[in-house]
Amino acid sequence: MSFEKFGKVSYVAETKIRDFMKHLKEGKIAGTRCKQCQKVHFPPRADCDSCLSSEMEWVELSGKCKLVTYTTVHFAPVSFRYDVPYTLAVAQLEEGPMVFAPLSKDIKENEVKIGMNLNLTLAKLVGNKVMYELRKP
Repeated sequence: MSFEKFGKVSYVAETKIRDFMKHLKEGKIAGTRCKQCQKVHFPPRADCDSCLSSEMEWVELSGKCKLVTYTTVHFAPVSFRYDVPYTLAVAQLEEGPMVFAPLSKDIKENEVKIGMNLNLTLAKLVGNKVMYELRKP
């Protein structure tokens, strides 16, 4: 399985971190951890941006995070035109990395608060595609 099943518009067919899709299909949020400096990366990286090591291992993440910031999108690229309005957010995972992801449509605009607890979870899309989103715990 490769990245042609990720998101609404797929740009990359194969990468060194193609197992990311395998984990998502299994309902797991996984990142990579550098074996040298222990930095955790999400989305997963093939090489560490801190120490430049290529010795990475897969780690399952809790998905628990806190909202750092967000914005509501009212005008979007063509592939996302039927989704507007939608909210994009930055949240900090319990394991350290920041994640950029859409907020679930289940979260009402008046419920969104900086610092709120969220879970990064699997989201299934049309056409047997998957991605991740932020939801209320």
